[in-house]
Amino acid sequence: MNQYIEFSQEVADALSNNKPVVAIETGGTFEGIPYPDNVETAKKVMAEVRSSGAVPAYVSIMNGKIKVGMSDLELEDYGKRRGTMAKVSRREIPLILAKGEYGVMTLAATMVVASIVNIPVVSGGGFGGVHRGAEVSMDISSDLEEIASRNVIVVCSGAKSILDLNLTMEYLETKSVPVIGYKTSEMPAYMAIESGIKLPCQMDSVEEVGKAYRIKNDLGIKTGMILMNPISREYAVDATLMNKVIDEAIECSIKDGVKGKAITGYLMKYLKEKMGSDSMDSQKNMIIENASLAAKLSSAI
Repeated sequence: MNQYIEFSQEVADALSNNKPVVAIETGGTFEGIPYPDNVETAKKVMAEVRSSGAVPAYVSIMNGKIKVGMSDLELEDYGKRRGTMAKVSRREIPLILAKGEYGVMTLAATMVVASIVNIPVVSGGGFGGVHRGAEVSMDISSDLEEIASRNVIVVCSGAKSILDLNLTMEYLETKSVPVIGYKTSEMPAYMAIESGIKLPCQMDSVEEVGKAYRIKNDLGIKTGMILMNPISREYAVDATLMNKVIDEAIECSIKDGVKGKAITGYLMKYLKEKMGSDSMDSQKNMIIENASLAAKLSSAI
């Protein structure tokens, strides 16, 4: 694996000494947030993870190598490349490595790498899922397939609000993926707290979540887990307004002929443009809060 994967010294030392590590997706930070704010947000995320007792490991592809953990200099270089790097999910990993290019990792790709290097906790913003109209388009995020087969816990703020949240939950139930609300019984909707969808399980401590993860492994149950962490109310956006903007975005995407892999980026860009700086502040704080919780969970495990 050494020819494909490179660890920062901090992450390598932590893994060799069995210290808690959090794998962090680069997509939400480095694709979703403009430079230089993406670099500043990443530094805040890493500081928060360290202060919560774990080692941060942003997962990326740089110069045809999978990087697990990045230095400040690498963060700066990577952040400046926003908009020029490939979006990498599971299927793109060998292609981008073979071409020697740079890539930002989706949650699915981050789960793949975390599973390979034995990091059990993955932190992200929002989970990918079943797109609206998927009964016709068959547009379903590879995040769902990866969580069904990787032995990781993903800490996120629910599924992205552009999705069909009910069908996403049905899919997770079909795949027997344990879904837990952290101090909530309602599924968060990314930057909004309310979705109206009841979760199957609520847990109020990372120790309890960690215990569930250990029991799952002891029993040989071969799926990942999702811990849904609602964004703090002070940073949350209004759910009614957000859904109205999403409906507009979907109509525009149909008119513009946007399909397949491009649809998520199109809808998220539209959402942020229409909702202004509040949505960007929400995204930044959501990423930081989820990383902090992931670090505490990693320590508990």
